[in-house]
Amino acid sequence: MSTMLVFRWWLIPVLLMVQCSSFASSAKEEAPISRIAFGSCANQSAPQPLWNAINNYDPQVFIWMGDNIYGDIRRPFKLFGKERTIGPWKNVPRFVPSSEHEMQSKYNLAKHNPDYSLLRRKAKAKSVIGTWDDHDYGLNDAGKEFEGKITNQRLLLDFLDEPQDSPRRKQAGVYTSYSFGPVGRQIKVILLDTRYHRDPLRSDGSILGTSQWTWLEKELNGPSSALTIIVSSIQVISNLSATTGPLFYLESWGRFPKERDRLFKLISDSKRDGVVFLSGDVHFGEITRYDCATGYPLYDITSSGLTQAVEKVIPAPFRFIVRFVAWLTPTTMRVMDKSCRYKSCTYGQPNFGVIEINWEAVPVSLKFEVRDANGLPAIGVNTSLSELQAKKVAPMKAGGEYQKHCSLEVTLPWIVRYRLAILFFCTLAVLLIVLIGLVYVGILFSRRCLHKCKLD
Repeated sequence: MSTMLVFRWWLIPVLLMVQCSSFASSAKEEAPISRIAFGSCANQSAPQPLWNAINNYDPQVFIWMGDNIYGDIRRPFKLFGKERTIGPWKNVPRFVPSSEHEMQSKYNLAKHNPDYSLLRRKAKAKSVIGTWDDHDYGLNDAGKEFEGKITNQRLLLDFLDEPQDSPRRKQAGVYTSYSFGPVGRQIKVILLDTRYHRDPLRSDGSILGTSQWTWLEKELNGPSSALTIIVSSIQVISNLSATTGPLFYLESWGRFPKERDRLFKLISDSKRDGVVFLSGDVHFGEITRYDCATGYPLYDITSSGLTQAVEKVIPAPFRFIVRFVAWLTPTTMRVMDKSCRYKSCTYGQPNFGVIEINWEAVPVSLKFEVRDANGLPAIGVNTSLSELQAKKVAPMKAGGEYQKHCSLEVTLPWIVRYRLAILFFCTLAVLLIVLIGLVYVGILFSRRCLHKCKLD
């Protein structure tokens, strides 16, 4: 009898300790997420000072959005010579794949960057997550035809410390989802794979492939969350190629209009509120929105890149030209705000993105920002969860009349849509006329000099 009493007295504190431990673990798991950082386009061989700003921001979750390394080999521009990478007589591709050993070495270099290693050490379980884009997939602009995708999928998942028994290691593609935070304050992150199943560019075929579409439909029709972040390595809302062509083209969902329409319809049919897109790829930052798809604004926060940025390849005195071209390029979706650092509301220097959620505010407030190397905002949007809930939206105006954040770039009048190309070719024509004029004046001057010499 006394032995049983002693056992019971020992059992009570043990049970209390187990229960307290369980409560502490539950509280830890259910802590709401209020700071998320994300980035893309990080050349492992280049200086990476932005990790300092990201570490100072101290995100609870960091999301890789693709081009986490530059794994393929880029040949230099060559118009002449044995190997010509550009021009009408181009005879070799400009980008070629690396070997498995080379890819592994590049991932090792990226993973052991001291400042990135600090982020990983500070991170909790599952808080550094990501997908890929073309350069870590293995080849610039590649899709489902790329032969090295199975090997490179394993290398990416090793880089992300994906468990060996993860379903991502058994499926065709790296798409997956995560949920963070307690019920009522839950954030769902959906990582898309826009490479493994993508049909060729200009085909208007599939980006995600049948299996990924089936999976995505289940994810969007699953349990609700306060905020749903869909990560696409390429831009979803913006379709700048519709206005920059034929000068140059960017990859985006807009170049697969049927797929983009299907994505918007899927979100709308799911009745899911609070959907936001994150994207990278383009080497500049911007925030775009589309108001005529789901009954509330769909935002796409583009942050690109951590090392690769359009202004980095331009000498500092001429960077104003890049900003002028960005301002001149027609866009129907970009959020233009007085708080932007530059008039174009784009940011062409190294950057990372953040989402901040204030759960205590009424209504819950959201802040989307693209930040510079010092951690200061260059572009930003303030909104709330209540603004990202379905409501009655006025239909499109008849006759294709322009509506801000509703009219697609392809619907712009041709003189507006192609004004960048018109300006470019007009400038070339003027320069050509000036050059011809200078040559003509030079010939006249030479003839007069020769005539004068003969007279003398």
